[in-house]
Amino acid sequence: MGTENMLNTAGMHFDDLNKIRVLEPEISQQTGSLRDECQEFVSKISELQKLVESFTSLTSELAKDVEKEKMKAIGSRNLLKSIAKQRETQKQQLLVLIGEKKTELERLRVEHASLQKQEQEQIEFIEQFSTT
Repeated sequence: MGTENMLNTAGMHFDDLNKIRVLEPEISQQTGSLRDECQEFVSKISELQKLVESFTSLTSELAKDVEKEKMKAIGSRNLLKSIAKQRETQKQQLLVLIGEKKTELERLRVEHASLQKQEQEQIEFIEQFSTT
């Protein structure tokens, strides 16, 4: 039995550089490959985490912008409602004022007619004394 066989039975092996290893070369290669794959996986997970954080941050900012716009829209709607109520109130006030002015106009017409009648009577009275 050669030295290499004795080392193999003891669980030791030579690698490509002729160094003594405890693991078989195939298992050592699989372990290295697995380590590389794990590092690649961890790297990809880190990238994914960064993407998720970026997406979360972006959606959070968008949500804030949407909320601001929503508040502006609500404010504008309330302002429009308020303006509509003010216009309705102003319309009612103007209608009342028109009614008052019509009443005053009618009163002034009656007064004017009364004054014209009184003037006519005075003219007739003066003419009565002037002719006699």
